[in-house]
Amino acid sequence: MRAYVLGEFEREHALLDAARTLRARGEARLDIHSPYPLHGTDEALGLKRSTVPLVALIAGVTGAATGYFIQWYMVAFDWPINVGNRPPHSAPAFIPVTFELGVLFAALAIFFGLLGGYFGFPRTHHPVFEVEAFRSASIDALWLSAEVDGKDAEPLAEELRRLGARHVSIVPEAK
Repeated sequence: MRAYVLGEFEREHALLDAARTLRARGEARLDIHSPYPLHGTDEALGLKRSTVPLVALIAGVTGAATGYFIQWYMVAFDWPINVGNRPPHSAPAFIPVTFELGVLFAALAIFFGLLGGYFGFPRTHHPVFEVEAFRSASIDALWLSAEVDGKDAEPLAEELRRLGARHVSIVPEAK
């Protein structure tokens, strides 16, 4: 059975040092909870560069190409109409819709990608939310959490206390 070990830290550097120490010790499932962005979090947790910008670029280019192709197909190929003796394939007239579809596709890819891939949709509840003191993570406290096997929870809790955590909790994951 898995468990989550939570440790609350007073100072930012103590939190990041604890994350680096636990990561060097081999703890792989670490996370930092803070009410504001912390510099050095990615490095302390060993996070890789995000793929979100690449996904947005690919989706945006796909959307723009789709928008341009649809306009070209309708105006120049399927139903060409002579309006003011202009050519049916007039690229400057296609720019607004092409741009808008590029932005729309990129935004939708980011939205659904983050919901499904990053936030673990449809999971709407996390076991660490059961700890009453953890509510301060969105206000003024710095927390480090680690997902471990149940038998490894107590030694990790002692390690967090040794690293300077002022409040440590063990939360078993309900089945």
